[in-house]
Amino acid sequence: MHFHTSKTLIFIACLVLISLFFSCSTINEKSEKPNIILIMSDDMGYSDIGCYGSEINTPNLDNLAYNGLRFTQFYNTARCCPTRASLMTGLNPHQAGVGHMMNDRGLEGYAGNLSKKAVTIAEVLGEAGYSNYMSGKWHLTPGHDKGKLANKRNWPLQRGFDRFFGTIHGAGSFYDPNSLTSGNTNIVPTEDFYYTDAISDTTVKYIDEHKADNPFFIYVAYTAAHWPMQALPRDIAKYSGMYDDGWDVIREARYHRMKEMGLVDEDWKLSEPFESPYTWEESDLKEWHAKCMEVYAAMIDNMDQGIGRIKESLKRNGKYENTLIFFLQDNGACAEQFGMWRVLPEDISEWPLKPMAPGELQYNMVPEVTREGRPMRIGRGVMPGPADTYIGYDPLWANASNTPFRMFKHWMHEGGISTPLIVHWPQNIKARGEFRNQPGQLMDIMATCINVAGADYPKIYNDSTIYPLEGKSLTPAFSNQSIEREALCWEHEGNRAIRIGKWKLVSKPNRKPRLFDLIEELPADDWELYNIEADRTEMNDLASKYPEMVNDMSAKWMTWAKRVLVIPKPEK
Repeated sequence: MHFHTSKTLIFIACLVLISLFFSCSTINEKSEKPNIILIMSDDMGYSDIGCYGSEINTPNLDNLAYNGLRFTQFYNTARCCPTRASLMTGLNPHQAGVGHMMNDRGLEGYAGNLSKKAVTIAEVLGEAGYSNYMSGKWHLTPGHDKGKLANKRNWPLQRGFDRFFGTIHGAGSFYDPNSLTSGNTNIVPTEDFYYTDAISDTTVKYIDEHKADNPFFIYVAYTAAHWPMQALPRDIAKYSGMYDDGWDVIREARYHRMKEMGLVDEDWKLSEPFESPYTWEESDLKEWHAKCMEVYAAMIDNMDQGIGRIKESLKRNGKYENTLIFFLQDNGACAEQFGMWRVLPEDISEWPLKPMAPGELQYNMVPEVTREGRPMRIGRGVMPGPADTYIGYDPLWANASNTPFRMFKHWMHEGGISTPLIVHWPQNIKARGEFRNQPGQLMDIMATCINVAGADYPKIYNDSTIYPLEGKSLTPAFSNQSIEREALCWEHEGNRAIRIGKWKLVSKPNRKPRLFDLIEELPADDWELYNIEADRTEMNDLASKYPEMVNDMSAKWMTWAKRVLVIPKPEK
C-alpha cells in the first residue's frame, strides 16, 4: 500500500512538474526575445569612463558595468563612418561600401555609401518581429551637397528603422547640427536645443511610446564627445579646476587606477607620451588647455546623465530586466586638432551679425554664425563650451584619453581601435562586474543580436545577394566561454593590422595627427609585431626577432584585404 501510494505521489509530482515546465515554456516563448539597446559614443578614448579608469563622473555607465560585463579586448575600426558601417552590417567596412568616408572613390569598397550587398541590424531584426528605432548620428550616406538633398535610399527609414531622429552627417554643432532630421525630413532645432540631450530624450520617448507586445531594437548614436568642444554650463562647472595640473598627471592617475581595477596588467608599461613641441609646464595657454578638457568631460557627463534617463524609462515601463544593453565607442580618442590653427579677426565686429531666419536649415558643418547671429569663434585660446565656439582638444589630452595605449583615431595601434564594451542583461547574464578578456570586433554585435533575437541572416535581401556575416556571436563569452576565430584584421587610410591569438602585426604611414594631412596608399612593409598578452601597450617591437611570423601574418592580412575589398585601393 505504501509502495503504491508513493508511486501515485511521484506520478502526481511529475504531472505537476510537466505542467510547470510547459507553463514556463509558454511564458519564456512570449518573452524570450529581449529588447536590445545599442549605445555608441563618438571620438572617446579607452579610459574616458569611470569603470575603465576615468576621473569623469559616469555613474550610470559604471552601474551597467558593475552589474554586467566589461570586455577588455574589444575593437572598433578606428574611424567614425567605417565603424558604423561595420557595426550596422556585421561586415568589414569595405564590404559594406565604406572603406573610407562619405566620398565615392569609384570602387565597391570605397563607394562612400552603404552597400546593397549588406543588410542592417534593423533590417534583419525587423524580419524577426522587432520594432526598430534610432536616435543620433547615422553617417552612412551623404546627407546633402551644398544644400541639395542627396538620395535618401540609405537613410535610416530606408534601411530598416521605423522611426529616426538625428543627423545624417558625421559632425557639427551641438546647438545647431547640420543635417538634423526627423524621419526623412531635415528640420531646425527647437529652442534651448542641445544635441546630446535631444538624443537621450528621443530614446526615452521611443521606449515610453512603444506599447506593442513585440520587442524593440534602439540604436542610440551619440556625437559626444566629438569636436567641437561644446557643453552646457551646469555640466562644465562640475569639472572646474580638475585638469589644472595637466595631461601627464591625469594620464598617470588613470594608469594606476586601471591597474588597481585589473584592466591593465602590472607588466604592461605605460606607453610613451605623445611627442609634442611643448610640455604642460612650458605651455603659455594652461587655462585654455584645462578648459578644453573640462568641456570634454562635461560632454561625457551629459551623455551619461541621458543614459541614466534611458535606464529609468526601461524600469518605468517594466522592460529593464529583459533588455540587452551594449555600450561602446566608434574609435579611439581624436588628435585631429580641429579648429586650433584657424585664426579669425580679433575685431569680430567686422562680422555681419545677421541671425538665421526662422526655419532656415543649417547646411554647414561649421556654422558661420549661431542662430542668433553671433559669429563663430575658432582658434587656440578661444574658451570652448558655448554655441559660438568650435574647436577640438589637444593631442596630448587625446593621449590621456587613450591611457595606456599608443596613437589615436585613424591608426590601428591599440589607442586607435580599442573600445570599452559594456554588456548588461539582468535576465540572462548572471555575472556581475566581471571582465571578459575574449577578443572581439564590431561585427560581433550584429551576430550577437541575431543570436539572442532568434533571427535569420539572409542570403538574399531586396533582390540583392548579401555578403555572408563576418562576425561571431558574443553570447558564449557571456558565460565566459571562448569564441573561436582565426584572426581579426583592420585597414584604414593605409594603416593596417592583423591579430592572431596573442600576436598583433601593425603598420602605419609616417605622419603626424593633423586633420586632412592624411595619406591613403598602402605604406611600405614597415610592420611592427607585438605580443599583446605580455605587451598590450605595444612598447616592444618583435618584428626583427620573428621575421617568419611577420611574413606569415602579413600574407594572411593580404589575403583578407583582397577578399573584403580593401584592395584594389583608389588611385586618389
